Amino acid sequence: MWQPSVAPGAVDRIACVGAGVIGGGWVAHFLARGHRVTAWDPAPDAGERLRRIVGAAWPALESLGLADGATPDRLTVAATLEEAVADAEFVQESAPENLALKSDLLARIDAAAPIGVVVGSSTSGYRMTDMQAAAAHPERLVVGHPFNPPYLVPLVEVVGGERTERAAVEWAAEFYTLTGKTVVVMDREVTGFIANRLQEALWREALHMIADGAATVAQIETAVTAGPGLRWPFHGPSTTFHLAGGEGGIAHALDHFGVDGPWTRLDSPPLTDELREALVTGAAEVTGGRSAAELIAERDRRLIAVLRALREAGA
Repeated sequence: MWQPSVAPGAVDRIACVGAGVIGGGWVAHFLARGHRVTAWDPAPDAGERLRRIVGAAWPALESLGLADGATPDRLTVAATLEEAVADAEFVQESAPENLALKSDLLARIDAAAPIGVVVGSSTSGYRMTDMQAAAAHPERLVVGHPFNPPYLVPLVEVVGGERTERAAVEWAAEFYTLTGKTVVVMDREVTGFIANRLQEALWREALHMIADGAATVAQIETAVTAGPGLRWPFHGPSTTFHLAGGEGGIAHALDHFGVDGPWTRLDSPPLTDELREALVTGAAEVTGGRSAAELIAERDRRLIAVLRALREAGA
């Protein structure tokens, strides 16, 4: 039976494998919570890129409030994967979304990290059962799927594979919660998890409307951000539908609207050249030529405002 080497609340040293957008966001998050982080990425410019990501995120993290002793100076960039995980008390893997790559990488992490250490994967959709196939100790491998940017958005979806022990899932859920995350522990594996599948459904319907000429990119953006998106920080789809039923609640809403209205199509339309061009052109119009850095800074300012408002409202 697998046993953790340290309690979730006693973790100090964290290894982050992968220094892209998600991996870098995790590094920033863990540093802001006061942890020591050792990172590794095979790219030759990984250290420079990682410190750039952390530097860009730090003002937002300072605005929300740092843990005691939190500083970017607690980041170390290791020369090898084995060096990065050798003395880790938790490992977060954030490699590109390629099943063969992730399976091999998790096996390497598993071989090098202390046996009592939980390893979390940031995969966006793969089942841990498939990713843990080559690992010698799959019982401590879990999915810890964040939402971008990981240093601000609180959601983490946690689920194990067929060979993951329940104790590792529970350990990971407690650890992420202690770092300030909102954790959803899934009852079973589903490719894409929960939030990505819901997000994908909305995206597919948007593609249909653009492809059909029923709506533009700009119209869809406004319809979401000025409409249902305003409710989503505190009411999910079922609560929204419940309120739509008035005093009769969701029972009345179901009787009145049913669940098979002709309002959505879950299959994606073909990605034709015309649809691709409409999406690219529409996105350019919506973003007004602003750079990715400018858009990220704007997004983070707005997310902070929403998070602060929710705190004040007790949500």
